Amino acid sequence: MEDKNISISEINGCVIIPTYNNEKTLKRVIDNTLKIVDGKYIIIVNDGCTDSSSQILEEYKNQVTLLSNETNQGKGYSLNKGLKKAIELGFDNAITIDSDGQHFPEDIPNFIQKCKVFPNHIIMGARNMSQEGVPNKSSFGNKFSNFWFKIETFIELPDTQTGFRLYPLAHLKKMHLFTNKFEFEIEIIVRSAWRNIGFISLPIKVLYDKNERVSHFRPGRDFFRISVLNTVLVTCALFYFYPKHLISKKSLVAIKNEAIKPEESNFKKSISIGFGFFMGIFPIWGFQLLIGIPLSILFRMNKVLFIAAANISIPPMIPFIIYGSFLFGQLFLEGEINHEKLLSFTMEDIKTNSILYFTGASIFAILAGFAGFGISWLSFKLFRKN
Repeated sequence: MEDKNISISEINGCVIIPTYNNEKTLKRVIDNTLKIVDGKYIIIVNDGCTDSSSQILEEYKNQVTLLSNETNQGKGYSLNKGLKKAIELGFDNAITIDSDGQHFPEDIPNFIQKCKVFPNHIIMGARNMSQEGVPNKSSFGNKFSNFWFKIETFIELPDTQTGFRLYPLAHLKKMHLFTNKFEFEIEIIVRSAWRNIGFISLPIKVLYDKNERVSHFRPGRDFFRISVLNTVLVTCALFYFYPKHLISKKSLVAIKNEAIKPEESNFKKSISIGFGFFMGIFPIWGFQLLIGIPLSILFRMNKVLFIAAANISIPPMIPFIIYGSFLFGQLFLEGEINHEKLLSFTMEDIKTNSILYFTGASIFAILAGFAGFGISWLSFKLFRKN
């Protein structure tokens, strides 16, 4: 039954437990959850289990809401199914917890309490990934995921792969999610961040028992799927989130703070801006940030200033960049400028004059990079205090 001190009904919430072939830990997870939360607030999704999990779930069919997939569809599919059911039942919040035994249902009251303090926030259970017993592949995967989440949203979280989370459901009603496997949990938080949903990290206990825990994460296939998703998300961020974020008041303050950060030299800040202009114009459309961000990290540049400058290639600026690229291409390769042709260029002209365009864009990018560096360095020298 529910804890007398705190109840999930206080946040009109429920608990969702997706499960697939976790017969060794499933019953313990359910029983421990029932000690904290009444069964009418629990949704379990049987993702086509082929072991004895289905028989275990039969014991609880009259206590909880039990959903089933005829065949294994993936964790993301099951989570999405559970979230939709929670919305259908009128819940405002949903806590998700894995059935492999790594999470402690005793932490659920902490999520409830945190939700009361930070309503309408996604609360992420933060595991201690440096503790003894944590698999190396889990630790690496989490660092990899944290890095790309920060690139895609400008938000830094200690654990973006945790399955122990609290979702406010209102904003999910109109969100169509595309992924069905493990990458679902990345897609949902990135796209929520793009909708300005706040995030809170909550330390949680974790147990990795190699004798009990069964992980269905397939390193090769699932890591590839996650990598493809991150590529898509970064590309979408380039044309949607970065321009939107760049013009917000909050982001302008963040850029200003980066510009005046005292521990960085004028040279470092200026080279970051110059490199951003260069990558924003260089003719590798869709890949500027995928290539530029790792390079900015490798050479220890200011990543915020780099990304801000790289957004010179936002859609309204693209016609001017193409115009400038053809202008420099004509000047360098043909020795003359045909203004009439420049003013009537089309995408077909770019294809048929690819060498002219690529050469001109490369020159334009180099000159813009040097100009960005020079103007920034001079401005910092004149107006920034030592």
